[in-house]
Amino acid sequence: MAKTVTREEYEAMVGQEIGVSDWFEITQERINTFADCTEDWQYIHVDPEAAAKTPFGTTIAHGFLTMSMLSAMVYQMPSVEGVVMGVNYGMNKMRFVSPVPVGSKIRGRFVLDKVEEIRPGEIQTTTTVTVEIDGKEKPALVAEWLGRRYFGEQA
Repeated sequence: MAKTVTREEYEAMVGQEIGVSDWFEITQERINTFADCTEDWQYIHVDPEAAAKTPFGTTIAHGFLTMSMLSAMVYQMPSVEGVVMGVNYGMNKMRFVSPVPVGSKIRGRFVLDKVEEIRPGEIQTTTTVTVEIDGKEKPALVAEWLGRRYFGEQA
């Protein structure tokens, strides 16, 4: 479980790495389930025989699957006391730097760039997240992620 910090402690973390998630394995089953959900059955994701003939040499995760794993990873970062709800607000920048081959493990590294008060009881966070691939030098994904957090009884 992620540790809970006060809002003041959280805001003091601006400019710092706030955490690194656990590793998540990218199995063919996970890729296939994502393909079924998004209706993106491109062979480089779901057909190991055909994908073996590509420069990747195997199936690879969808870029959006890698991005979607941020939801699981962020739950392992510090939570802010009093927050009753958090929502995605978007991305300022996102790049899929390297493919994620089936069987790889990925994790997120989070740096808190900015915390802004939108209105009383609502903050916006800007976080740079780098999704690393176990054993690889280049990351899978680098993104500047915006989130909104709500305090009190808004939920």
